[in-house]
Amino acid sequence: MESYRIGFIGGGNMARSLIGGLTAGGVDSARISVAEPSADKCGELTSHFGVEAVIDNITVAANVDVLVLAVKPQVLREVIVGLAPHLASRPPLLISIAAGVRVASIVRWLGQPLALVRAMPNTPALVRSGATALFANAQVTEGQRSRSESIMRAVGQTLWIDDEALMDTVTALSGSGPAYFFLFMEALEQAASELGLAPEAARLLTLETALGAARMALSSDESPATLRARVTSPGGTTEAALEVFAKSDLTALVARALQAAHNRSDELAELLDRDDGP
Repeated sequence: MESYRIGFIGGGNMARSLIGGLTAGGVDSARISVAEPSADKCGELTSHFGVEAVIDNITVAANVDVLVLAVKPQVLREVIVGLAPHLASRPPLLISIAAGVRVASIVRWLGQPLALVRAMPNTPALVRSGATALFANAQVTEGQRSRSESIMRAVGQTLWIDDEALMDTVTALSGSGPAYFFLFMEALEQAASELGLAPEAARLLTLETALGAARMALSSDESPATLRARVTSPGGTTEAALEVFAKSDLTALVARALQAAHNRSDELAELLDRDDGP
């Protein structure tokens, strides 16, 4: 990664994951600074990562090339309005990881069209296995796109989208998606326990099966449908289970679930877009 200074506004879990991934990937901790309102957390960040951590947002924003906005969506407007006058003379590239807050809202709060990337990471980023969708406004240069991608790759895979409206679909799929898989794993564990397996055994077999299936899918160029067909013998146990899913129209159920999440993402974005806040 090229040499530039990175600042974080907010030192919560996602910021900590990014900082940990960056430093583990070879970024000098001296290039990273964090603004965190809790003095105790500032001390923890410095002690754990060796980064500069202060309670003042402006101090961090004034001395970095990339500023990651890692605060809760509900407080982002207040943070940006406070920073806006101090970003005009030497504006950094802004990366917002605040879920649901649209680029147009952030630009309006800034009062000027600065280079801005909206990122939607998901919770597996906490274990550096995340999937992050990125959207850049027109002010972002190719070099800044590369910087954004490098930073977010510290916690997993990245994908650029050209239409910000698709962020609602991203939220429904990968943002909320880990919960869907946790629910399915929960159901598998419970069903296996009811069929006689010890809870510990049911949990281990469920988790390793989920991990193995994901690894197989990632390492293959073939579709999930093809991979599923390969492990489904005619008249066998897998086919018997899949027929139950088919009779319950699992595909349609998943489609309705994603549509509901998509719609709610759009509704929340509308609330956050209001001038008077959510």
